[in-house]
Amino acid sequence: MRVLLIGANGYLGRFVADRLLADPAVQLTALGRGDDADVRFDLASGSPGALTRFLHAVHPGVVVNCAGATRGGARELTRHNTVAVATVCEALRRSGCGARLVQIGCGAEYGPSQPGSSTAEDAVPRPGGPYGVSKLAATELVLGSGLDAVVLRVFSPAGPGTPAGSPLGRLAEAMRRAMQSGDGELKLGGLGAQRDFVDVRDVARAVHAASLSAAQGVINIGSGRAVRLRDAAAILARVAGYGGALHELDGPPVPLRASIGHPRSDSDHAAPVVYPYPDGCGSWQQADVRTARDRLGWRPRINLEESLADIWMEAACRI
Repeated sequence: MRVLLIGANGYLGRFVADRLLADPAVQLTALGRGDDADVRFDLASGSPGALTRFLHAVHPGVVVNCAGATRGGARELTRHNTVAVATVCEALRRSGCGARLVQIGCGAEYGPSQPGSSTAEDAVPRPGGPYGVSKLAATELVLGSGLDAVVLRVFSPAGPGTPAGSPLGRLAEAMRRAMQSGDGELKLGGLGAQRDFVDVRDVARAVHAASLSAAQGVINIGSGRAVRLRDAAAILARVAGYGGALHELDGPPVPLRASIGHPRSDSDHAAPVVYPYPDGCGSWQQADVRTARDRLGWRPRINLEESLADIWMEAACRI
């Protein structure tokens, strides 16, 4: 099976590439903006015609799209997350190669949900920010394309390679700084959000399963369990061996003063470290993952403690 992987050098794409390469039946071609891609192509600015010519040359059986942006203004997010997917769909239609499309969506497409509930695929999406809107628009393009396609709505990915600017990445960096400087306490704010964390390696397994399946439509990929960020902080402290006190600040989140990547001055030594969740999903998200089990034969295998331990190992290497 020949698979064309778009976005192979991104956070999710690297693990998807590893998983696909481990399958001896897969012939993988990586398309992306980086020098390590087999073919360099900027999906956000490339034309459908150019991509069609490449599809004619490669003739893949499956196209996996892991490309996209998680940060930026509405215009940038639309270009990378929506227009780029329109280019993929149009190129596949023009090529007539019959390739199956596996599109990576996200839990932010659903927006806020009722605390205590599990969000199933038939929930009405109400994204609470431009990122979720841009990803939802991409999903609608895929579903309306007439292609053999499936959209995996990935909730909150975690594990090795977690971006330093993400809430869990910033939490690990703050703990590393506290341990390096000998701080006996860490003041944290904005830890009330509860999210469904799923290990990035489990996400890669789901992509592999979706590539081999005939399932279409939308399928949630998550752990099926919401975890409060303050509980994740406590787990991280345990795996890191941080013996100091974790003090959660009351009140709404405030701007981050001790910015990651900038030295702290004496004046902001006790400044709170704040982790607002930027996905527009409010205080709660939890995936209903029964469809993934039933249609892909997929279940999450890696627990949050292992994911956090891997995040910590990468942060600790910077000490």
